[in-house]
Amino acid sequence: MTHSHPSPLIPLTQLSEEESLFFETVRQFAEETIAPVVRTMDDEQKFASGLLPKLFELGLMGIEISEELGGAAGSFFDAVLAIEAISIVDPAVAVLVDVHNTLVVNALRRWATEQQKKAWLPRLAMDTVGAYALSESGSGSDAFALQTRAEEVSGGYRLNGRKLWISSAREAGLFIVFATIDPAAGYRGITAFLVEKGTTGFTLGRKEDKLGIRASSTCELVFDNCEVPLENVLGEPGKGYKVAIETLNEGRIGIGAQMLGLAEGAWGHAARYAKERKQFGKPIAEFQAVQFTLAAKLMVYNAARLKDAGQSYVREAAMTKLFASQVAERVASQCVEVFGGNGFVRDYPAEKYFRDAKVGKIYEGTSNMQLMTIAKLVLMDGK
Repeated sequence: MTHSHPSPLIPLTQLSEEESLFFETVRQFAEETIAPVVRTMDDEQKFASGLLPKLFELGLMGIEISEELGGAAGSFFDAVLAIEAISIVDPAVAVLVDVHNTLVVNALRRWATEQQKKAWLPRLAMDTVGAYALSESGSGSDAFALQTRAEEVSGGYRLNGRKLWISSAREAGLFIVFATIDPAAGYRGITAFLVEKGTTGFTLGRKEDKLGIRASSTCELVFDNCEVPLENVLGEPGKGYKVAIETLNEGRIGIGAQMLGLAEGAWGHAARYAKERKQFGKPIAEFQAVQFTLAAKLMVYNAARLKDAGQSYVREAAMTKLFASQVAERVASQCVEVFGGNGFVRDYPAEKYFRDAKVGKIYEGTSNMQLMTIAKLVLMDGK
C-alpha cells in the first residue's frame, strides 16, 4: 500500500512570491513618498496634499474589490500586508487604508446589493475614501446603545443624531452610518446606511486633537434631518448589528497589522540608533522587542490566513488585536529608551511611535472588550 506524501507545510510568516513583491512595493512607496512628510503631517494634523490620490493610484484602496469593478482582486491577507507595510513608516496613513479596506469595502462586498456594489465599489477603488460611523458619546464599547435615530419617511429614512470619534471623517466621501429605526427593539432596531458626503442635513462637527495618529482626522458627525433614500440601506433594516459585528471582527485583524507594523518601524529605528551609538554590551537582537514582534507577526498572519481560508477566526482576531496592541506599546516604549534623551524629543522618530501605539488598545474594541470576547469563545469551545 502506497502512502501519498502530504504537501510540505508552509510557515505562516513565509510570503509567496506575489505577496512578497506586493509587500516590498508598498514598503518602498511608504519609504519614498510617506516617510519624508511624516513629521509635517503629524505637526499639521493632516495628510500631505497629493498623498491620497497616490494611495488610489497604487491600488491600495481597492485591494479586495474585483477587477471588473476597478479593484485589484487581491486577498484579505494582501490588505493586511499593505496596512503593516505602511504602518512601519506611518500608522496614521495606515489607519485610513485600514478602515477603508477592512471595514467599508468589506461591509459593501458582504452586504451590498448588486446595484449598490456597482454604484460604490468602483468609486471606493478609484477616488472616494470610506469611513465607518458606529461610535457615539454613550456607546463606545457598548456599541449598540445607539442614540442616532432613523425615522421612516416617504422614499427612505430621516437620520438625527451625532457620531463621535469617526476615523477619516474629513477625507471620506462615503460613510457607513449605524442608526436605530426602533429604540424599543434594542440591537434588533439597528440599521446600516450609506451616506454620501454633502448629503443635506449631514455635517462634520469638531475634529479631535489627538495624542497620536494625528494626520488621520477623527471627527464628530452631525445628522440633522438628514434624508437618506431607501436604496442606501446597507443590508436589511434591523440587521445593522450583524453588519457591524462581522465587519469589526475583520477590522481587528487590520488593527493588529497596524500595531505589528508600528512595532517593526519602532524596532528598526531603535536597532539603527543602537548600532550607531554602540553603547550596549549585548547585540541588539537580544532585546525582547524582536521576540515580541515575531510573535505578533505570527498571530496577525494566522488570523488573516484563517479568514481567507473561510475558517472561523473571531477568537484569533480578538487575540491578535489584544496582543499586537500590547506589543506595539511595549516595543515603542523600549524604542524611546534606546534613544535615551533623544527618545523624548520630537526631533527623533521614537516619540511618535510611542504616541501612535496607544490607540491600538482603544479603537475597534478596547483590550477589555477583546478579553471578554476571547473568554466567551474559549468557554463556548470548552477548551
